[in-house]
Amino acid sequence: MESKRTSISRRTAIESVLGIIGAGITLPVASYAAAPEHLPGKRNVKITRLETILIKPRWLFLKIHTDAGIVGLGEPLLEGRALTVMTAIKEVEPYLIGKDPRHIVHHWQAIYRHAFYRGGPILTSALSGIDQALWDIKGKLLGVPVYELLGGPTRDRVRVYGRASTPEDMKKRKSEGYTVIKTGLAHEHPANIVENPKFIKHAVDSFAALRDAGGPEMDIGIDFHGNISPQTAKLIIKELEPYHPMFIEEPCQAQNADVMADIAHGTHLPIATGERIFTKWGFRELLEKKAASILQPDLCHAGGITEGRIIAGMAESYYIPIAPHNPMGPISLASGLHLAASIPNFLVQEQVSLGEGYLKKPFVLQKDGTVLIPDGPGLGIELDEDKIKDKIGHDWKNPESYNFLDGSVVDW
Repeated sequence: MESKRTSISRRTAIESVLGIIGAGITLPVASYAAAPEHLPGKRNVKITRLETILIKPRWLFLKIHTDAGIVGLGEPLLEGRALTVMTAIKEVEPYLIGKDPRHIVHHWQAIYRHAFYRGGPILTSALSGIDQALWDIKGKLLGVPVYELLGGPTRDRVRVYGRASTPEDMKKRKSEGYTVIKTGLAHEHPANIVENPKFIKHAVDSFAALRDAGGPEMDIGIDFHGNISPQTAKLIIKELEPYHPMFIEEPCQAQNADVMADIAHGTHLPIATGERIFTKWGFRELLEKKAASILQPDLCHAGGITEGRIIAGMAESYYIPIAPHNPMGPISLASGLHLAASIPNFLVQEQVSLGEGYLKKPFVLQKDGTVLIPDGPGLGIELDEDKIKDKIGHDWKNPESYNFLDGSVVDW
């Protein structure tokens, strides 16, 4: 009898549900983050506006405004496509307006997955800047640095590198306190698919001169920028081995993971890549194929701080360090510093601007070639609105490179 009653009860429940569906009544489908009321006892906070600002020399800053008076800063730039990224952010804005900014991972998932055509440099760059700004807001609301929200600091300072292309540059950077320098592969003209001994000798001799100026204690990375063919890259890497570069960056096109892996397996020099790879899914292939021994996610492109932390965790499981890529502005640098401060497998942070002329309190290079981790809430930075007034707007475009002999298009 008890069994029969249970069976009837279950059948009745199922029929009731089916009846509701049959009547055309469905449960509401809405974003978990749509209503701050889901956080009982906590202050309601809503996003009110997204503001993008073109900033010289080629950057794009993002401000996410809230009804709590807190403004989050992000840098969603894709070099040479700033206007396109601005449009992408404008398209995302209706989703974010009225939402609680504290639900960062939820918003990341919604923005990324509801696009249907997922990823790519434009959409992921827009998402990256939004993610940075949301972390900034959350830290400010709670009164703690972002790295505290990521588990607390693993270090109190972050090693950064400068740039040099000549021995004079190297000596200047060294006098400023840098202990790591990155340079480009020197060439008098864009590389042909197969290059001659003169081209290779010029590239290697130029690096040798930098090594001589920097001394054996200077770490020097060299960026091939993906514009050297695999055939030529292998020859140059072999000739560079006696000068012990810290890493070879993008020795071939970054999307060519199989060839990158082939190059990596053929040298003892560390191969670095990542600036043109997006999200955890892109970096998974590099790790699985052992295509690099240093990963360089760019937090303005790869998915922001949220995704950067995941990529770092994936890399840690392969015993691979992270060297965040950043040829952009001080908001990007601040984001990288918080990631670097919160992960165990950090190597070095790229930067081109410590924030002079952009931040009220620019970062300061220490005598040991490091920058102290920010101690303010959120990203720990504040724009100097007066100083950036004369830097508003730019029309920076990617270089257009052509073969010196026949005028055909070549990678820059």
